[in-house]
Parts: sequence; structure tokens; C-alpha cells
Amino acid sequence: MISKPTFLQGIFAFEGAGIDKPVLLADALSYTVPAGVVSQPLYFRGGNTTDELVTVVLVRDGAPMRYFPIGARASTHVQLAVVEDIEEDTVLELHVAAREGLAGTVVVDLGLVEV
Repeated sequence: MISKPTFLQGIFAFEGAGIDKPVLLADALSYTVPAGVVSQPLYFRGGNTTDELVTVVLVRDGAPMRYFPIGARASTHVQLAVVEDIEEDTVLELHVAAREGLAGTVVVDLGLVEV
């Protein structure tokens, strides 16, 4: 079986819209599973430059799938290996939820594998 790694990653500035109102961090953090393959999330790593908790939200087809809280000036690493299969044509996005008006930067790295 041939597999192909895929990464949604980078350093992104944000402004919070409310802890209950996640917003897309950047267009580059949107991924559609190609036809004929299944994608599996492997891990999430993230860092937060602000003095407050933020949450990165993995969104699947417009609905929250996983929440990754990142403490003030902290980082997180979550193993997701073989948790579940994401079917073809599914859209995954990374959003951020933070207090309204909170501005800062997050570092995100979501590793996936296509099989």
C-alpha cells in the first residue's frame, strides 16, 4: 500500500471572535481528501504566543471534529495515529477560537497520511 503524507502547517496571526466562535486561520489550512483515497490524522502540534488560552479546532465539513486547547504561551502535542479514517471529498480545516479581540500568533502542524 502506497501512502502519502500531507501537512497543514505554518505560523498564523489571528484575532479572536469569541471562544464559542472559531474562525478559519487561513485558506492554506483547508484540505479536501482526494477522490479514491482515505486520509488519517496522525498528530497535531501547536503553540500559542498569547497570555491567554486559545483553542485550535479541527473542523470536518463545517462541524467541529476535535478541539486542541493551547495554554498561554504554551504548546501541545496530541498523537492521533489511526484514530479514524476520513473519507474522500471530506473538507478539513483548522480554525482558532479565542476571546473576542484577543490578537496573537499560533503555530500549527497537523500531520495526515493518505492511503
